[in-house]
Amino acid sequence: MARLSQIFAPKEREFYDLFEEAGANVVRAAELLSRMLDDWPETDLAQEIKTVESEGDRITHDLIHRLNQTFVTPLDREDIIALASALDDIVDFIEEVADFLGLYRIEAPMDQSLQLAAVLRQATIQVAAALPRLRTLDDVSAQTIEIHRLENEGDRIVREALASLFVRGIDPMMVIRWKDIFERLEEAIDATETVANVLQNILIKNA
Repeated sequence: MARLSQIFAPKEREFYDLFEEAGANVVRAAELLSRMLDDWPETDLAQEIKTVESEGDRITHDLIHRLNQTFVTPLDREDIIALASALDDIVDFIEEVADFLGLYRIEAPMDQSLQLAAVLRQATIQVAAALPRLRTLDDVSAQTIEIHRLENEGDRIVREALASLFVRGIDPMMVIRWKDIFERLEEAIDATETVANVLQNILIKNA
């Protein structure tokens, strides 16, 4: 039994290490986006966010590679894939927002975009705090409850933001562009909630 433990434990640690790397990476991406919006257009951090997104792709690739090379996994395979995918989605949506700011020639951020970026950053912090608890299957309810609350807050802000686009007499092209940005911010926040749901399912399965 000791020999089996020596064989499998290092591989388990690799999975958990990579998930924690991914958690730190999503926080980094959210922090960069928040800074970018706060200082836009004086500060353009799109390239730095692209670098973080590439790191996220690398982590996801490593997770899938290890999954394919491992016979006995510490968690169900479908849960590993779902968690890796949701974490990757967060960073992908953040990168899209950063790209849109430049591509759409946004002159100044709308207040709601700043609010959504702040909500997203808080949600990623909760994600990063929950992931290390996978190692021992500790309760993550404090983190997941907060993520759900933040997702609801994000939905409220998006509704207000979209409504504001149609009452200000804004150029129709700017309406379309900002609608895209708000939707990507919403999708990034939704992806944090997906992470929370996967974590909850994992704990229920392993209770």
